[in-house]
Amino acid sequence: MTPAEKVGQLFMPAAFINDSEEEIQQLETLIQKHHIGSLCFFHSRASAATNFEGKKAIVYNKQSFDTLKKLIIRYQKAAKFPLLIAIDAEWGLAMRIENTPQYPYAITLGAIVGNVDLIRQVGKNIAHDCKQAGIHWNLAPVADININPNNPVIGYRSFGENKFKVVEKALAFMEGTKSENVLTSIKHFPGHGDTATDSHLGLPILLKTEEVLWDTELYSFRELITSGVDSVMVGHLAIPALTYGEPIPATISKDIIQKILRDKLGYNGAVISDALNMHSVAKLFPTKGELEWLAFDAGIDVLCFAEHVAEGIEFIVKNTTVKQLEDSFQRLWVLKEKALRALTESTDNLINPDPLNQKIAAECLTNLGNNKTYISNFIKEGFAGLVIGKDTNSRFFKDIATVHPFQIFSTAFRTKEEIKSGMVSNENVLIALYPPKVKPQNNFDLLEEELKLINDFIHNKNVVIYLFGNPYVLNLVNFDKAKEIVLVYQDFEVFQTNAAQHFLGNCNAPGRLPVTLMQNESL
Repeated sequence: MTPAEKVGQLFMPAAFINDSEEEIQQLETLIQKHHIGSLCFFHSRASAATNFEGKKAIVYNKQSFDTLKKLIIRYQKAAKFPLLIAIDAEWGLAMRIENTPQYPYAITLGAIVGNVDLIRQVGKNIAHDCKQAGIHWNLAPVADININPNNPVIGYRSFGENKFKVVEKALAFMEGTKSENVLTSIKHFPGHGDTATDSHLGLPILLKTEEVLWDTELYSFRELITSGVDSVMVGHLAIPALTYGEPIPATISKDIIQKILRDKLGYNGAVISDALNMHSVAKLFPTKGELEWLAFDAGIDVLCFAEHVAEGIEFIVKNTTVKQLEDSFQRLWVLKEKALRALTESTDNLINPDPLNQKIAAECLTNLGNNKTYISNFIKEGFAGLVIGKDTNSRFFKDIATVHPFQIFSTAFRTKEEIKSGMVSNENVLIALYPPKVKPQNNFDLLEEELKLINDFIHNKNVVIYLFGNPYVLNLVNFDKAKEIVLVYQDFEVFQTNAAQHFLGNCNAPGRLPVTLMQNESL
């Protein structure tokens, strides 16, 4: 290959499943002209990975998976050398593609005590599904240790705040993925868990000493690298303690990639950047191609979501040394050969996630109070139900009502005053809480009226809450005054059914909360 062809192999532009024919042809031309080495697939140009401010409407396309398979075949035909195909499938293809299997978020898996075989099976199932589309590389798992409840970009994507358990579970996920001969990538080095800025929008700056960093953020990466990883993804965050006091993004920092990751941690494999379209870095370098060069020069081997391919290639060819280019190219080529040699064509269908999800639902269910007697008496005394965050009756309530009929209210159909009036004679209130959003922005999209209603009932009635979502939601209410809190984590039907069986006294809640909640005394 020529130097320009080798540099082209290091580029991983974004590919969009729901592109127009014109846009598809443009990418085909890019692949052919610049000898692109890999692609990372996203749902559409209106998805969260590109539409950071949420101003574009996402078009639902139930045929996305079939479209994805056809596009991969088409783009492979356009390539002189086989493309390495990647996707973010942290909780399954459903992270990017509608009507595909979805598995629980990492925070849910973090609640499982022991039984890492379930997590290993999640990795295996997701990898199997990736292969059905022709995907070689799952850019997962998240190895960040999430210790900031206000983290807008990691949070539920992390296995939790316990560094030992994060390592154990990330390793199990990787083992399951590798068993299907699909590549993995631990992310977001050097550790994105204790940040409060969304790196899609701005540059997070983590102000910790190097000593603390080695004991927390860097711990999981150090341990997983020792166990053997396919690749490491570097995140867009600045850690001045590692860059001589300068707030330099890790993705363009030689101090972080070369001195920490390569020299101190001894990692010799491929390094991939987080998406280079993210505003935390993209807005810092208006000159086209400059960011791509700086990332490569810092030690990045795969330039994910590079937006300025032609200019980036020109920058790199002009400025790189022969050895620098050859080292990066060889790391990428070893990864590519490993993936392409191992991947065999499969005719199997996507795996039905329900059987495995049912097992996970039973293992992760977490009762913060763990008082079975209280719920039993609560049922005997009679109760009313309140659905918050859903516009229809929940499966959870429907399953309970088949055994114990009860009156049900919903914030979707009644005002706060109407609900309080309708429940005036009920001392016991069972709340099924379904946060509309898993991310913490805008209070998880829960209305202020809904949060006030929860707190009113907590202070004035006997309240049992089953939470079908991110446990950090509880930081918005005076949860320690509730009689019982049960964390279900997901709103999948199998999770709701298991939660109903728990309420009815037919199963246990063996899970443990993987993060710390902060009670707000002012509520």
